[in-house]
Amino acid sequence: MTYVGVDGGGTRTRAVLVDDEGREIGRGEAPGAVASAAHPERVVAAVELAIGRAVEAAGARGDSTGVPARLWAGLAGAGQAAARDAVHARMVDVGVAREVVIGTDVEAAFASAFPDGEGVLLIAGTGSIAWSRGPDGATRRSGGWGAHLGDEGSGFAIGRAGLALVTRVRDRRASPTTLEATLLDACGVGSADDLVAWVAAASKRDVAALAPLVVEAADADDTEATLLVNRAVADLLDVVTPLRPDIDPTVVLWGGLIADRGPLSGRVVQALEAAGWSVADRGVDPPLGAARLARAGASAHGVPD
Repeated sequence: MTYVGVDGGGTRTRAVLVDDEGREIGRGEAPGAVASAAHPERVVAAVELAIGRAVEAAGARGDSTGVPARLWAGLAGAGQAAARDAVHARMVDVGVAREVVIGTDVEAAFASAFPDGEGVLLIAGTGSIAWSRGPDGATRRSGGWGAHLGDEGSGFAIGRAGLALVTRVRDRRASPTTLEATLLDACGVGSADDLVAWVAAASKRDVAALAPLVVEAADADDTEATLLVNRAVADLLDVVTPLRPDIDPTVVLWGGLIADRGPLSGRVVQALEAAGWSVADRGVDPPLGAARLARAGASAHGVPD
């Protein structure tokens, strides 16, 4: 009997196949797709392809495969009930596994970071969220309300703040900054006036991709960029603080912005440790975490993305 876990987002979709003992026997990858009520077939196609490649990898090693007993798919966008339900129905129809559970990529990452239960996971990439489980098994989250209502300290928030800074410099409401030329060049526009059209057409990921440039400018002692980055670090500390346990305040960092070697990781670790947190250096493997949830028969909580 086999179980499969999937971690899917806008960039890529990854699947891990494990055997009845929980040992990894195959891994596959496919293009990214986000759960959507309007087009569930897109994410289902990506999940099918990733699982198929994991099954092929297991077969090439001589491991017994067949249809997995259970799929636990942690998908970006699955925090919305309509999207989660539409994707679930489609996956059941195509028979990717005998049983299908749809959760979020946050839950999959947490299962990898804390396979034995309690802990706090702070994620900052395109968006931001903190997720915890206490000694009683109860789960809580802070943040994760999306670009319009939250995502404080995220790549999107930093990128947007950098663009807004360029407009304030244009109005002479902010001091000159090296970011003006850097961000205009990154966006492929000639002036701040052109940013209105650029940002209207840009995706969240496009805006978030500007965040490392803001951090680089702060690292080079640009005063205005440093203010933006310090605000982002403070915002991430604010997101995770409500989840701090009374005993053993251990936190794991994940996401392209703050994970090991992420552009903001050093500053966030320093801020957390100054606030009394213990930052654990653990590898996070969300598709393997999802596979563990599949094997355990876990349900999903469906936190917001």
